[in-house]
Amino acid sequence: MYPGDNRNRFVRSPPINEGESYEVKIESLGREGDGIARVKNFVIIIPDVSVGDFIKVKINKVARRVAFGEVMERLEGAPEAESEEPGEEIQEEEPEPEEEPEEEIQEEEPEPEEVEEVEEFVIEEE
Repeated sequence: MYPGDNRNRFVRSPPINEGESYEVKIESLGREGDGIARVKNFVIIIPDVSVGDFIKVKINKVARRVAFGEVMERLEGAPEAESEEPGEEIQEEEPEPEEEPEEEIQEEEPEPEEVEEVEEFVIEEE
């Protein structure tokens, strides 16, 4: 670096370190099918996980913009959500139907249009 060269002045070091472990929730899947989680908005790529998994991950490699980790332990529930049984789906309650019977709206099929028959004729050239 030369005096007055400020190219690296704004480069931040990653907020995580190789060898450390973190509890994360898998937010999405990448192109290769690996899980994507974030720690302090820093992306961690983790293989063999599904979206929504809450895991303890060990960081194996830290690059400038992304880290790679492996699953150390699968945890039961995310700290920001209520504890649920694994695999249990949350069902939203449907609103009660109104007392009045609903009329079914049926779309009327358009009647076929009548087509006039046209006689065919041939013009002979001389």
